[in-house]
Amino acid sequence: MPDAQQANRRVVVFGLGGTIAMTSSDTGGVVPALSAEQLVAAVPGLADTGITVDVVDFRRKPGASLTFDDLTELADAITTRLADSDVDGAVVTQGTDTIEETAYLLDLLHQGPQPLVVTGAMRNPTLAGADGPANVLAAIQVAASPELRGQGCLVVLADEIHAARRVRKTHSTSGATFQSLNGGPLGAVLEGRPRLHNRLADRTTVPAGPRMPGKRVGLATISLGDDGTMMAAADRLDGLVVAAFGVGHVPADLVPLLAKIADRIPVVLASRTGSGSTLRSTYAFPGSERDLLDHGLIGAGFLDPLKSRILLHTLLTADTDRATIAAAFDAAGGHAHPSTWPWSAPTVSQEP
Repeated sequence: MPDAQQANRRVVVFGLGGTIAMTSSDTGGVVPALSAEQLVAAVPGLADTGITVDVVDFRRKPGASLTFDDLTELADAITTRLADSDVDGAVVTQGTDTIEETAYLLDLLHQGPQPLVVTGAMRNPTLAGADGPANVLAAIQVAASPELRGQGCLVVLADEIHAARRVRKTHSTSGATFQSLNGGPLGAVLEGRPRLHNRLADRTTVPAGPRMPGKRVGLATISLGDDGTMMAAADRLDGLVVAAFGVGHVPADLVPLLAKIADRIPVVLASRTGSGSTLRSTYAFPGSERDLLDHGLIGAGFLDPLKSRILLHTLLTADTDRATIAAAFDAAGGHAHPSTWPWSAPTVSQEP
C-alpha cells in the first residue's frame, strides 16, 4: 500500500549519466548508455509508492566530464519544471565522482522549497549487488516527501540523506562512501519513508540573474616543503582556493606569493583536512591563518576546498565584488551568523 505522504505526489527525474547508467561496451569496460527512462523503469517497487515520475534524459556523461555549463543549464531546467505547482520534487542521477561538487552548486542555485535530490551508484548495473535501483527509489521517495521541503539540495545514497553543503565522497569504491563529516547525515530512508534526525536551520542561495561566463577558479593543495611552483598559473585565474594545512597554515615562504595573488584576485583559505573549520586568530606565526587573513585571504570556515571552489566560482559568475565574496564566505563557512548572507535566503521551516 502506498505511503500516505507519497501517494499522488509527482517527481521529475533528470538523468546525467554516470556509473548508475553504464553498460558494457564492445571494447571492454562500461560506459554511460542507459537513458533516464531505462533507469527508472528498472527500479523495483517504484510503482507501489503511488508517486508519479516524469523523466528527462538530460545528459549521458561520466561524472568526471560534467561542466559548470552542464550544471547551470540543469539548474535552469529544474527551476522551470519546479515552477509547475503539480511537481513536488526533483531527482538528479549522475556519476558519483563529482556529486559533492555538483550537488553544492545546485544547492546554491536552487531557490524553490521543493526537495532537489542527487543520487548515483557505486556499482554499475552489470555487477552483482548493483546499488543504482535502490538509490533511485530512495531518492524519489525523499524528493516526494513534504518533510524535506525547504532543505535545499540533498544527496541520497545507501539510504542516507545528506545536506549538499556537508557531504563528501570519502572512499573510492565503498558503497558507504558519502559521509557528512561536519554534522552528520540529516536522516535516512527507513521502510520506504524518509526519517529525519535533524534539519538545516538556514540556507544560502545565489539569486538568479545574468552570469559571467568563462571564470576560472583554481585549487592549490599545499604540501610539505611547497615552494609555490604549482601556483604559477595564478595570473590566468579569476579566483583561487588554497587547501592549506590544518586550520589554515602554509609555509612562511609562500606568504609573499599568496599576498601578491590576493591583491589581484580573491584567494580563499580552506583546510585540506576535509572536516573542521579554518581558524581566524589562534596562531600568529608567519604563514598562520591570522597572518594570511591579514594579507587579504578569505577564510573558508567549515567549507572544504571543493565546496569553497564551487562557492567562489558561483559568486564570480554572478559578478560579485570582493567585499560581498568575503561576507558570503563568512556566512556560508560559519564564521558569521547566517543572517549576514548578502542576499535574502529561502525560508527554512523547522517543522515537518
